[in-house]
Amino acid sequence: MTIINVPRPPKSAHNPDRSASSLLMSQVEQLHHAEKRLPLRYRTEIYINAIKTERHAAEYIREVTLAIQEAHKDAAVRQAKSARKQRGLPKLSTKTSSASTSRKGVSSGKGTKKTSKHKA
Repeated sequence: MTIINVPRPPKSAHNPDRSASSLLMSQVEQLHHAEKRLPLRYRTEIYINAIKTERHAAEYIREVTLAIQEAHKDAAVRQAKSARKQRGLPKLSTKTSSASTSRKGVSSGKGTKKTSKHKA
């Protein structure tokens, strides 16, 4: 494989206070659309029409990206808790890994009869 040397850009190329390009502003608008779909507790209070520079756009993009990641993480935790509750599994300790916990009495659902606590 041939290695291609790419020269470093000059320090003057990095200017976070320059006006945000239309491409960058389009990305801000797309993220704003995604942010509006988040629950209120995850939304930023940044007014996107006030974003004029690359620095402000980068700050907004960072905040919304973190909010989206946090919302997904919290949703996965809630979903896992709900699934454990539905299956009747005990809550996992934070000190043990999922690989080391034993699941005695939990069937795979193949060829076993499930018993119910409540009689119909």
